[in-house]
Amino acid sequence: MRRASIPIATVLAGSMTPLLPLVASAPVLPPFGLMVLISWQILRPGLWPVWVGVPFGVFDDIVGGQPVGSAVLLWSIILIAINLIDQRYIWRNYWQDWFIAAVSIIVALAGGLAINNFLVSDIHLSVLYPQMILAIFTFPWCCDW
Repeated sequence: MRRASIPIATVLAGSMTPLLPLVASAPVLPPFGLMVLISWQILRPGLWPVWVGVPFGVFDDIVGGQPVGSAVLLWSIILIAINLIDQRYIWRNYWQDWFIAAVSIIVALAGGLAINNFLVSDIHLSVLYPQMILAIFTFPWCCDW
């Protein structure tokens, strides 16, 4: 029971980081829920099916305040891509995993901004550069066990 619940609890706890009482004028907090999900998928490829991005994405959208369906779409695309990479390249090293995670984080942040710009406002991608850089450099520290 614990073996199945720990990965789920860590992804949900990572998705709840926007609830922390931090005030910033621009988005700087990395998407920890996505980062934990990517690290579980990279380190334990057979742990979850590909469709697990849907319930985790719905939870992240509801907690994080994004339009419902944006994380569902983006997280599902990322999990499908990681699954295809796992099928194609069986043996990878640390730097390749970090590159896969970095591209996934950039795609998720840029895609979330594009969906938000389509629905609500018009914000330039340059606003997300600090968040992207911080997320890429904290990925190995916070999520690579």
